[in-house]
Amino acid sequence: MSDMGSTQGFSQSVPEDAPIVAFDFDGTLTIRDSFTAFLRWRAGAGAWALGLVKMAPAVATYAHDRDRGRIKAASVKEFLGGVARAELETEAARFADEVWSSFMRPDALKMWNGWGERGAHRVIVTASPALTVAPFARKLGAEALLGTHLEFDSEDRITGRFTTPNCRAAEKVLRLKAAYGEDVRIAAAYGDTSGDAEMIAMAQEKGFRVFTGRP
Repeated sequence: MSDMGSTQGFSQSVPEDAPIVAFDFDGTLTIRDSFTAFLRWRAGAGAWALGLVKMAPAVATYAHDRDRGRIKAASVKEFLGGVARAELETEAARFADEVWSSFMRPDALKMWNGWGERGAHRVIVTASPALTVAPFARKLGAEALLGTHLEFDSEDRITGRFTTPNCRAAEKVLRLKAAYGEDVRIAAAYGDTSGDAEMIAMAQEKGFRVFTGRP
């Protein structure tokens, strides 16, 4: 089972003539990587440090293969393995509430809200797990959320694997086309890393590292 249910309340149905605008999440709408921050917040200082030590082999492998999906899966297994879906959803919502005021870029929020006032269909496209980003997306009033999906076992506990490819680089384009059709037109796209390049390239308005504000 996957965490597809975490995107309940979002819709990929686009009103006629509404522009589709895509935003990366981590580093674009936020000042730092949200998933790493969530894992550290949830674990606490001691467990976080111990977990990083235990992840040393995975980190060494990443230094050679640069496989972001693999290192992310290793962190999920180490810090979230066996956690129940309901527990994780509750904690993700509490995390979003606690860090919101110190986490979101004010200039990015201004652009986000401006597109909303223009009737745009705003979709967050993120490599982070959809389940942990969903509380932020709901607070933002996002129309849609596309992210990496966690795998859950028959008891609804995290396995440490994903049911989708890591949602970055070309995968972001594939996910947008799967959601909105092969001929989708993106009015604007915003991101801050090489993992957003393909998504930005397909947009009419290309926003790369345009947000620098801090709370």
